[in-house]
This record gives sequence, structure tokens and C-alpha cells, in this order.
Amino acid sequence: MTLQARPTGAVRTLLDRLAESLLSWWQVLHLGAVLGVLALSRAGRAQARSGGLAAPLVAAAQPMLLGFTVVTALVSLVVIRIVIVTAQSYGLSQYALEMVVRVLVLELIPLAAALFGAVNATLPMADEVAGLRARGAFDNLRQRGLDPLACLVLPRLLAGVFAVLLLAALSCVVTLVLAYLLAHGFSGGGFERYTRTVGRVFTPSVSLIFGLKVVLLGSAVAWIPLVTVLQNPVGRRWRVSVELRSLVRLFVVVLAVEAASLVGNYY
Repeated sequence: MTLQARPTGAVRTLLDRLAESLLSWWQVLHLGAVLGVLALSRAGRAQARSGGLAAPLVAAAQPMLLGFTVVTALVSLVVIRIVIVTAQSYGLSQYALEMVVRVLVLELIPLAAALFGAVNATLPMADEVAGLRARGAFDNLRQRGLDPLACLVLPRLLAGVFAVLLLAALSCVVTLVLAYLLAHGFSGGGFERYTRTVGRVFTPSVSLIFGLKVVLLGSAVAWIPLVTVLQNPVGRRWRVSVELRSLVRLFVVVLAVEAASLVGNYY
């Protein structure tokens, strides 16, 4: 009897945890959909502007823009130089720039921008939202007939997406310029060949997948930490901290987006 009861209890515990996990993900998707509807609606955007949209945009992007761009440029210089020298030593110099564009611009820089934006922008903003909620700011807005999601959460969501998109776009441009300078110097003679190489990489399908990938990564980085904070009822303790749950969920979504982009680009 005891031996039969133990497996039954273990299976029941596993099913309960699975159901709890699925319910948690459903709540995350539901809150994310609500924020998406608010972002697309005129009333939601109006309340976001009334709650102050410019300040979160500047606060999210400005502090890390210069540092991330400089670090990306330095890492890109090293990687580009290694790839070019290695390709020349094997007689494959015609493929060096294409490899640089595929590895750095298509894959590594958007992923680095998403992770950097999560650590430096969206996770701190999620803590800020949790503090405002604990101090009763959400209830005060509801008493005034305003939606706290539109006034307090939506501006930070849009700021997180904007920060990741800005980091990725600026760093990709800097990397493309550095790749040209390292391969051809300050001469304009190789510009036509270089643009053809970049054009072979950025076909219409790859460009579409790249754009969707950057947007999805930026949306996930901004959406998951904020929604995870909102999912946690005020005053309730969870077995796992909110920050850890945000990071785990973010890792799962980023991995799924990256895997889908790889499949779309190379299969």
C-alpha cells in the first residue's frame, strides 16, 4: 500500500506543479495581450502619454547607449580582425565579410542587446513598478478613473522595447562600418563589392526574419519582467523570487526566438 501510494503522490505533485506552471504562463500571456491592446489603442496611448512617456524612454536608453555601443565596437573589432586574418590564411577571404555579417549582425548583436537591455533597463523598471504598486499608486489611479496599466506599466513597456531596438540598430550599423573599414580601409573602392556582400546576406526573407527577431526580443525583454511583477499579488510570498522567475522565463522565450530565427534563416 505504501509503495503504491508514493508513486501516486509523486505523480499528483508533478501534475499540480505542471498545472501551476501552465496557469502561470497563461497569466503572463493574458497580461501581455492586455498591454499589447493598450499599446495599439488610442486611449491607451493617450493615458501612457499623460503618465509620462518621454521620461521612461530616456531613462531606459540613455544610460546604457554609449557603453553598449563602445563595448560592441571593441568586441566587433577583435572578432572581425580574427575572421579576416583567418580567412586570408586559408585563402577564403571572399567569405570573411559574409561570415562577419551573419555571425555578428544577424545573431550575436541582437541577442546581446536584448540581454543587456533586460539587465540594465527592464528588470530595474519592473522593480520600480513593484514599488509603486506596493505604495498604493495603482489604487490611487483606479480611484481617479485611470488605468494603472496604461499610465504606469505601458510607458515602461514601450521604453524597454525602444531601448533594445535602439541598441541593436546602432550597434549593427557600427559593426557594418567597422567591417568595411577593416577590410577596405578608408578607400571607397570596395564599397560596391561590400554592398553586394551585405545584400547577399540580407535577402528579403532574411531581412524579414531579422526584423521580426529584433522586435520579438525587444518585446520579450520588456514584457516578461513587468508582467511577472504584476502577476505576483501584493503581499504574497512565492517559493521562487520574482527576479529569478523573470530571468528563467526570459531565457526560455529568448531561446525560443533565437531557435526559430535560426530555423528560418538556414533551413
